[in-house]
Amino acid sequence: MKRSTKRLFAATTLACEALLVFFATLVAYGLVPMDQRQVSYLVVGGAVILLCVLTAGMLRSRAGYVVGWVVQLLLVASGFVVPMMFGIGFAFAVIWFFALRLGGRIDREKAEVARKLAEQ
Repeated sequence: MKRSTKRLFAATTLACEALLVFFATLVAYGLVPMDQRQVSYLVVGGAVILLCVLTAGMLRSRAGYVVGWVVQLLLVASGFVVPMMFGIGFAFAVIWFFALRLGGRIDREKAEVARKLAEQ
């Protein structure tokens, strides 16, 4: 069975982002006084956590990687609620970029080595 390093890196990044969103949701929940908006923070945070987990499962197809970029945009945009998330979201977007780039490179190199070994 062939295991994709790109998929592994991307799924790991999304799992870490799900944890990050959980804690950022708790921060957003605690920042405002008790009112109706707090419940919406929890609902939106829970939806983004679910999106991260579902996207990690969707990485078998190209659509999963596209949705992964949407998750990155959502994380950066969450900086409008919790300003520190601008930096953290950007950092995770960079991690996502390198997970896809380096993971793809490793997969290509593994395939090349396997092809050369098969020729011998």
